[in-house]
Amino acid sequence: MVGRMVETESGRRIGRCRDMRAIAGGGSLKVTQLVVGRRGRLEHFGIGTPRAQTPDAVPWESVVRIEGSRIVVPDGTELV
Repeated sequence: MVGRMVETESGRRIGRCRDMRAIAGGGSLKVTQLVVGRRGRLEHFGIGTPRAQTPDAVPWESVVRIEGSRIVVPDGTELV
């Protein structure tokens, strides 16, 4: 997942997936968001922390499909 381009169904680029956020429970992890952009790259390397006021992620529920090197989300998807 990390490194793939996140795009809408019509081809608008949202950004490259730099990391994933998940919650732990029941002995497993559940992916909740794909972190995109420059801040996501820094977060991936442990520099900085997620900030709710700075939109830098796509909700996992928005993922429509994964094809090759891209992750497709519906048109109108915005960063949270």
